Amino acid sequence: MRTKVAVLQFAAGPDKTENLGSVRRLFDLLQQRDGLAGESAPPDLVVLPEATMREFGPPGDPLAPHAEPLDGPFVQTLAKLARGTETNVVAGIFERADGGERVYNTLVVLDRGGELVATYRKVHLYDAFSYLESDRLIPGTEEPPVLDDLLPGLHVGLITCYDLRFPEITRSLADRGADVVVVPAAWVSGPLKENHWATLVRARAIENTTYVVACDQCGRTCSGNSMVVDPQGIVVASLGEQEDVLTAELDTARIRDARRTNPSLANRRYPVARLTV
Repeated sequence: MRTKVAVLQFAAGPDKTENLGSVRRLFDLLQQRDGLAGESAPPDLVVLPEATMREFGPPGDPLAPHAEPLDGPFVQTLAKLARGTETNVVAGIFERADGGERVYNTLVVLDRGGELVATYRKVHLYDAFSYLESDRLIPGTEEPPVLDDLLPGLHVGLITCYDLRFPEITRSLADRGADVVVVPAAWVSGPLKENHWATLVRARAIENTTYVVACDQCGRTCSGNSMVVDPQGIVVASLGEQEDVLTAELDTARIRDARRTNPSLANRRYPVARLTV
């Protein structure tokens, strides 16, 4: 069985309305290239980056004034896009918390009918490379979900950006049956950072024999280079540093063949790590 996914790469700015305009523009571009509303079937899944709602901005820039609840206008607009194109959508938002100046970095999953079917609040905050994400964000306290009915014949797990550097979180998804790992990101560019991104995306695919669908922001602060990697670590589709879209097919037979050839999940001797808070 083959399933079509799309990745929409762009650079979010400080204005949420303009960011939604970019999302609509990329959906239009996808339609032009892939027949989203024409004779060709729409993708089963469209993946947008982490912080699709709004850029992180400089370290001192407060995020709380821009955050919204899960039923806020930003998510509702994404829901309309999902309904209008009859595709599932994953995107990153800043979710309002109860009081205080910190918010959640949250992935939302909308089904073809525009219903919010899952969320994931980023567990690993990017307190690294002289940056303190925890100054403005609250870490999630629940394990990322594995969705059994989002894509036909596939189980889909979610992680966000910096989570890539912690192999146990992706292993926990594979342990719960994930065949595909979706990774929205705003991977900050810098010396060797692009190499880290590409290496870690492929490593998570190889060690877990899963597809990895990695959608990064691009522009002046982020690395771009979104990609879809198969269970043997082969990059089957990728983008460069500019705003663009890609589509790729996920093949269940490829997962089955990879796990027969490389049964590392069956051969391992250590238990999976669990979330600690």
